[in-house]
Amino acid sequence: MRNRYAGAVLAGLVIVTTATFGQGPAGKVTFDVASVRPSPPPDMQKMMADLQMGKKPEWVRIDGSRVTFNYMSLKELIGYAYKMRAYEISGPDWMVTDRFDIAARLPEGTSTDDVPAMLQALLKERFGLTTHREAIDQPVFALVAGKAGPKLQEATVKPEPLDDNAPLKPGQSKMDTATGPVILTKNADGSTTYDMGARGSFKLKFDGETRSMHMVASSIGMNGFAMMINTLGGGEGRQVVDQTGLKGNYQAAVDFALVDLVSSLHAQGIDIPTGGAPQGGGATDPEGGATISAALEKLGLKLEKSRAMVDRLVVDQVEKSPTEN
Repeated sequence: MRNRYAGAVLAGLVIVTTATFGQGPAGKVTFDVASVRPSPPPDMQKMMADLQMGKKPEWVRIDGSRVTFNYMSLKELIGYAYKMRAYEISGPDWMVTDRFDIAARLPEGTSTDDVPAMLQALLKERFGLTTHREAIDQPVFALVAGKAGPKLQEATVKPEPLDDNAPLKPGQSKMDTATGPVILTKNADGSTTYDMGARGSFKLKFDGETRSMHMVASSIGMNGFAMMINTLGGGEGRQVVDQTGLKGNYQAAVDFALVDLVSSLHAQGIDIPTGGAPQGGGATDPEGGATISAALEKLGLKLEKSRAMVDRLVVDQVEKSPTEN
């Protein structure tokens, strides 16, 4: 098994920048203290072993007043700061490969809800980031019904909207997306539940023996289903957009090949050792399970290349190296 390290690490050069923040311009809340440095190469064999046991890498960690971002590309950091997914951000290609570690401290009187805005301020201050939003006609994958029609069973329960005021429970974390918040819950069996509120929920579990992912949804709408495919990397770097016309909530259970997750991580600039396994393609994967396209066929669904007007955050200016303050 070969180890190939992802990202562009500046060989032999360690840049550590530390700044003290409080109330910034126009009264904006910023981190008290923040350090930014290029990420060292990760232990890919350990990461792969963790994935097979159902453990996902913990890129963002908030523990009390301490906030850390580990081995994240600038594009991922921008996505977190602006509450957008990576495919919704347009900018230089190197934003996917250059990776950084950030350690910061929250000022008194602030909460985790302030972290995205604080990260925005940090990126503007240290990387000279400037952006604008616009709707762009862009290639996407459309989620549509197959020739024989969908083979989905109507859900017996209707998903409930998320309560924005409810505190997170132990084992839970919150992820903001362009279509709304998602609550992630780590379950005792190693699975992760993605609760999208009114859009439905689904559970993902990695099977180390078959090297596949098992997805179960008791009640999910098609826009939530499209979000799930994006999560698994089924759009091959393109956004998946629901164009099924289906308005109900459905039950579904299907197994996906681990190769699709690997392909998704590759698209984000993370090169995971695969022991020579192919990186996608075909109806099934030698590592186990069916590829996302083949799995969708069993549900009477498919992905078609299409175009759509989608909202994008366009990066106008950004520096490759953070400034020292």
